[in-house]
Amino acid sequence: MKAWIPLLCSALLATPSWAGQFKNIKDVEVHYSAFNSTFITAKAARTYKLKRNGYSAILNISVLDNSQVGKPAITAKITGHSKNLLGQIRELDFKEVKEGSAIYYLAEFPISNEENLNFDLEVNAGLKGTGPLKFTQKFYVEE
Repeated sequence: MKAWIPLLCSALLATPSWAGQFKNIKDVEVHYSAFNSTFITAKAARTYKLKRNGYSAILNISVLDNSQVGKPAITAKITGHSKNLLGQIRELDFKEVKEGSAIYYLAEFPISNEENLNFDLEVNAGLKGTGPLKFTQKFYVEE
């Protein structure tokens, strides 16, 4: 299970455009990254029951508590959808992954080549912070 943390770190380092993608909502810092599922190893895909192919992507959300020393990860309810430029909406189904003190929320979704997706999410960390997270990203198919 510890394979996910180094994998995520290496994916973030390999793609500088992802670095620093976060939003502060009240007392929480919400980090997000979306990437082609081929970026994860086959072993990690099996462990977390994720599809690994050039036509799928993964959205990874983590919520950190800014009000505590060290910004520990906290649980939250993540809901939302993506919408392409044609207006097609895909609801996102997040699953929670806990590894030690780390907590991730992962959602898989299909992609098309050079597809721009607008993400419209709601993050609910209770009294710590609740609010929207919106961003747009372009995806490329890997064959």
